[in-house]
Amino acid sequence: MYAKFLLLLALVSFNAIAAPEIQTWQTNRGIKVYFVRTEQLPILDIQVVFDAGSVRDPVDKRGLSLLVNSLLDQAAGGQDADQISAGFEGYGAEYSAQSGYDSASVSIRSLSDSDRLQPALANLHTVLTRPDFREADLERQRNQVLVGLQRNQQSPSDIAEEKFLAAIYKDHPYAYLNEGTVESLAKITHDDLVTFHASLYTASNAMVTIVGNTDRAGAEAIAVQLTGDLPEGVKPAPMDSVRPLAAAESISIAHPSSQVHILIGQPGMRYGDPDYFPLYVGNHILGGNGLVSRISDEVREKRGLSYSAGSYFAPRRDMGPFLASIQVRGDQAAEGLAVLKKTISDFIAQGPTAEELDAVKKNITGGFPLRIDSNKKISGYLSVIGFYGLPLDYLDRFNDRIESITVEQIKDAFTRRIDSNKFVTVQVGPVAQTGSGN
Repeated sequence: MYAKFLLLLALVSFNAIAAPEIQTWQTNRGIKVYFVRTEQLPILDIQVVFDAGSVRDPVDKRGLSLLVNSLLDQAAGGQDADQISAGFEGYGAEYSAQSGYDSASVSIRSLSDSDRLQPALANLHTVLTRPDFREADLERQRNQVLVGLQRNQQSPSDIAEEKFLAAIYKDHPYAYLNEGTVESLAKITHDDLVTFHASLYTASNAMVTIVGNTDRAGAEAIAVQLTGDLPEGVKPAPMDSVRPLAAAESISIAHPSSQVHILIGQPGMRYGDPDYFPLYVGNHILGGNGLVSRISDEVREKRGLSYSAGSYFAPRRDMGPFLASIQVRGDQAAEGLAVLKKTISDFIAQGPTAEELDAVKKNITGGFPLRIDSNKKISGYLSVIGFYGLPLDYLDRFNDRIESITVEQIKDAFTRRIDSNKFVTVQVGPVAQTGSGN
């Protein structure tokens, strides 16, 4: 009954608000906490975030961070996966875990009354601090990841992404998929899981976000309850910086697909980047605003070459990728690629028009209330703000920052930051005859 009630509540949105009030402090162990109080619904979204993403994987054991994170709730404190799951669902709580390039996290969504919240928190504490990492669970999860990797090798879009990341990042950890490789996964042992967890799921490497129906004292107690037993640990050393591309590179891979998947781009920008807002707004005009963008207009509307066409920045702690993509018939690959490159080059050289900028500002700022209309969305922003050290007024100033962007700022940022003469180009599909096979 409680699970159904929670599901119903999760479907209810908050009334539109300007921006949430963010409170922040450190526990007595120095763990940063970010808290937003909301009273519309009797629920809490709680997340513990660690600097334990795939950038922390050993070079020969890629995929370790993903396995550790996915195995936390499979066995912990002597409980098996069914018992752990019942320990959440029986009290109307939902557990989730996420592992990316920079970070890994565990979280719950729970009803806020103490009778249901406290058992859910106790269960999360066990998962977080006492995972068993049983051999049988490791083998099962490893096999699931391997099946996914095999499936990816049948997907031209997944192949293209893997080759693209490897080409733009070379030997940097961002060059590798979170899942690792068949070879690296085979080397991961039980002891590797224990060591990774013990060294990175620690107090010195953690932060907590709490959003929902509790007061400051309640939030402080939750943070201490979840993290009080974490080992102190040592914060990991900063990773090496992403190096800019030295020259253009083209990769063509034959694949028996109906269309050619084309990706072009380079390392793009990071969270907190001084050019973040000019690049973000500019890309909405270039290719990030769905069907209403330069790339879509040139590739899809004017020439009918591709239904799927666009571009995006994916910021990370360091330079996440800038990527533009289209999917075209094999006999139209050369034309589609030429149009895509020219559209980007023209945008860099000329910038947007005043009319384009005005329209995209209205689109972005008009949609702002929908970005923060639920506990879950606010929790996501808190994690980004806290983990990447963004200013606490990031959400308060978001619309003002968008409104302040000028045509000249966009043109300047794209001219300095995006070098179309050094793009990596990846084509996967029936293109072996038009490119160098790799």
